[in-house]
Amino acid sequence: MARSEILLGVNVDHAATLRQARYRGEPSPAAGDAEPDPLLFALLAEQAGADSITAHLREDRRHMQERDIRRLREAARTRLNLEMACEESIVALAEELRPANVCLVPENRREVTTEGGLDVAANLSRVTEIVARLGAVGVVVSVFIDPEPEQVAAACAAGAPSVELHTGAFANAWREPSARGRELLRLRRAAETASELDLIVNAGHGINYENVREIVRVPHLNELNIGHSIVSRALLTGVAEAVREMKARIRA
Repeated sequence: MARSEILLGVNVDHAATLRQARYRGEPSPAAGDAEPDPLLFALLAEQAGADSITAHLREDRRHMQERDIRRLREAARTRLNLEMACEESIVALAEELRPANVCLVPENRREVTTEGGLDVAANLSRVTEIVARLGAVGVVVSVFIDPEPEQVAAACAAGAPSVELHTGAFANAWREPSARGRELLRLRRAAETASELDLIVNAGHGINYENVREIVRVPHLNELNIGHSIVSRALLTGVAEAVREMKARIRA
């Protein structure tokens, strides 16, 4: 399934990362009086044209806190896309809050950021259960997967209406043309497979202002979820300009 215009989801996790660097351990670091406030970042991003806001509530709460997610759910004017592991307490929170979208991701507490896709094929029963539970309360569920046909097929078997292709390997290969070409081909093939199965195709991880020009050539893309690069650019240009520039590059 494809759109005539690719949407931009802005991930605000790293605004919370910067806040937690100063306020970790404070009694109420998510109350809005600690800087920077990821909710304010999200609202400014929406004003500048973001089509959705993504936030990852990790089990170790290293950046986003539960109160952040509740505030985003209440105040976001577009769509809230909650990234989460298949952890029961967070699944229950998603059932309660009913964000527009949920993206199921793997977690490794030793990682700096998500390092790979969820192995849906190896966890088919659990993923199928969560997709059904969240779908029953109106949440559109996506699974964050490596661009492999068997994972796309597993996502479909689990009943997920959407996949998010992990673009990290492509981003890591950016300076090596032959490797970059291979990774781009993997993404294209996975997107084609997903489209044939009538799945919505999103993509994310490691996308920046330079490599986005090749990512947008992947067929059938619905939305790109981008965080670190936009937050980093916003430190220099402001949130609005950072989001507008990324939107412009996607459209170009």
